[in-house]
Amino acid sequence: MPNIQHLRTQAFRAQQGLCYYCDLPMWERSPDELTPLCLSPRKAASLRCTAEHLIAQQDGGRAVRGNIAAACWICNSRRHKHKCPPSPDAYRALVQKRMARGKWHPSVVRRLRAITSSCLLQEK
Repeated sequence: MPNIQHLRTQAFRAQQGLCYYCDLPMWERSPDELTPLCLSPRKAASLRCTAEHLIAQQDGGRAVRGNIAAACWICNSRRHKHKCPPSPDAYRALVQKRMARGKWHPSVVRRLRAITSSCLLQEK
């Protein structure tokens, strides 16, 4: 059976380095992977890739490929702060709704929007 780090790396690659919940870029080995975003070390730390058990281990979820997703540290830790964590689909919907309103990773989202806007302007 593959170890959790291997499963996390597989999920990270399959998700093209984006968080399962918030769709923001994550770093796997070093915060320097996010250098183009010009984030402070503290903000970059919140985007560290973690292995997320979609079905929690305490609920019988195992460390197998279909049960591991790559999620940023913030999304993973916030989901599991709930006494009864929501299902992955319900939590993803909540995170996406809050992302749309700029209420999830607010400073990172602002930075990404600014970078995206400037890239689009340069392409014109």
